[in-house]
Amino acid sequence: MTEMTVRNEPLPPAIERFVVAWGDMGEVWGGNRSVSQIHALLYVSERPLSAEEIADRLKLARSNVSTSLRELLAWSLIRRASVLGERREFYEAEADVFEMVRRIAAGRKAREIDPAIAALRQCVAASEGDERVSPEARRRFRAMLDFTEGVARSFDEVLQLPTPVLAKLIKMGGAVARLAGLTSGRRAKDRVADK
Repeated sequence: MTEMTVRNEPLPPAIERFVVAWGDMGEVWGGNRSVSQIHALLYVSERPLSAEEIADRLKLARSNVSTSLRELLAWSLIRRASVLGERREFYEAEADVFEMVRRIAAGRKAREIDPAIAALRQCVAASEGDERVSPEARRRFRAMLDFTEGVARSFDEVLQLPTPVLAKLIKMGGAVARLAGLTSGRRAKDRVADK
């Protein structure tokens, strides 16, 4: 039996816990539990796994694994990997956490934020010149569009930061907001209300 043959051994408790938790988080974030669990298993795997191994280790139907692998490939969170002497397809996950998060964030932006901007642009355009839409409603459409476009621009800028810069920003945490004068001992919202 080669090392790449399906092994019917249970996952170590820590890995099982991670796979289950990642599946739960994926579901909370609007994803599919099986897709997230497969991603988690591939992320912690030290070697590429075949669909059969994934199905065996996670006790999932082979058809569910195939569908989930296609989705993960579409998100660019995993890739096919060649294994010498094997005809089956094997898969491995992106191991760089920053790159993985960038891909997830870019995919979510494309599926959620970009369509919202398109819809808001249509609302703004349709409201202009329509006397049945109050000036206040038009102002609110425009404000929501401006905010959403600003979020999208900021999002794109953060995603394009080099990994070392992004890592430093994350480590700095609240220090960035304090440096910008946005927080101190009181909440920024309270300080704005004082003005």
